[in-house]
Amino acid sequence: MSTSAFVDVRRRSARLVGAQVVDSRSTHQPSASALPAASTPTGAQKSEAKNEHKRTEKRSNRELEEEEEEDTAPASTPKTKRRKVAATSRKSSTTQGADADDPPVNVPRKKKGKSEVEPNPVDFPVRVSSPWKVGAHVSAAGGVENSITNAALIGANAFALFLKSQRKWTGPPLKSDSIAKFKSRLETFGYSPCHILPHGSYLVNLGNPDDEKREKSYQCFLDELVRAEQLGLTLYNFHPGSTVGLTTMENSISLIAQCLNRAHKETKSVVTVIENMAGSGNVIGSSFKDLGDIIKQVEDKARVGVCLDTCHMFAAGYDIRTKQGWISMITQFDEEVGLKYLRGMHLNDSKAQLASKKDRHENIGLGHLSLRAFHHILTDERVQNIPLILETPSQENNDIWIKEVEILNRLSTLKLDEPKDAGGEGDEGGQLLDAMMEEIKEVVKKVTATNPKAAKGGGKGSSKRAVKGRKKAGEEDESELSDLTEDD
Repeated sequence: MSTSAFVDVRRRSARLVGAQVVDSRSTHQPSASALPAASTPTGAQKSEAKNEHKRTEKRSNRELEEEEEEDTAPASTPKTKRRKVAATSRKSSTTQGADADDPPVNVPRKKKGKSEVEPNPVDFPVRVSSPWKVGAHVSAAGGVENSITNAALIGANAFALFLKSQRKWTGPPLKSDSIAKFKSRLETFGYSPCHILPHGSYLVNLGNPDDEKREKSYQCFLDELVRAEQLGLTLYNFHPGSTVGLTTMENSISLIAQCLNRAHKETKSVVTVIENMAGSGNVIGSSFKDLGDIIKQVEDKARVGVCLDTCHMFAAGYDIRTKQGWISMITQFDEEVGLKYLRGMHLNDSKAQLASKKDRHENIGLGHLSLRAFHHILTDERVQNIPLILETPSQENNDIWIKEVEILNRLSTLKLDEPKDAGGEGDEGGQLLDAMMEEIKEVVKKVTATNPKAAKGGGKGSSKRAVKGRKKAGEEDESELSDLTEDD
């Protein structure tokens, strides 16, 4: 500690008890008559002076120790340490020039800079090479660039993400640093933009007959399309909307098409991918005819596509549990929409029965669809090289998706005959599928046992309890348009 700083500390301490401190370096010595008479300090003043004296001694000792560290620091001492010591010295010199009663000047300390190391693919699981691009809807928390590493962690060859909060109309703009990292990691980890299927906000309803509300939805929709293009992505998946019981299905379909035509003119290239729905309430898109009617009214056909959700189609009445059922569904889709518009799929089992019109996602093989339905998909060349995205309950644990991705990739390599009877009794292929199903069930059971609270929350969707909470908070009720994984 410097002499001047030490004198300054002593001066401050002495003045508190009414004493006079004379700086030995000063050339002016005031006369005794010019000095005010010292008053007798009270008990409280003595106590405060004593405490202040202890505090100044502690600060003095600490500053001396830091100066000793600076003097003895080797040449390799990090610059951040030297800046910290230098800041202490500046603080002392600043205090010296001020009045002793003034509070000390706080010099902000610089945080130690840590160079961020970009993730390396060699530290992640090796991904299966397959023309069927299986993945999951992963988290983008902390920045959209994190979705890429989250996908790589589960061995995914495709993935989906939210470009902002799916339950808010607006969100902060994407940071330039996040955009740059997202594009860099795409290349580093070998993901193609055509295998990434961003999911739109649950609040958007382009079929709402109310002009003001539809415009609010459109602006949210447009903002997310712009975000997709900023990231260099080519697809954007959204739920078509609802009549909200105030207009005809035909009118809502026309309103949706009008919004798409407008959005295509205000953006450059991203393809708007319409998702089929389960058919609850006034929701549009549960039939292939609905999807086809929207596309017919879209001017730029190159900018529109369809995403088929297996849980939704099953709930809407399309039975794909048998090979013939799958072929029949694909044939009907081709006739009413067109296979060329199929740009992605959501692979979800169903907790609800066929034609229930209930959108309740279940882990693959554990619902009413069974693993055989997914085998039909994973061996059909017509769905190669498009994103096949899991939206099953993960319980916030990667182990479930890791197992599901693994099983789906294994299904693509199996040649199974259809069971000879309805129950599949004695079928060798059925026994193999049952064994795979048990693998998934065992992982789900293990994860549930370690985290029972997360098990109640399901996957990407929201529960009835959560919807009620949003209503109380004054938020929009998007229950008709969102993907749910909990029973109402």
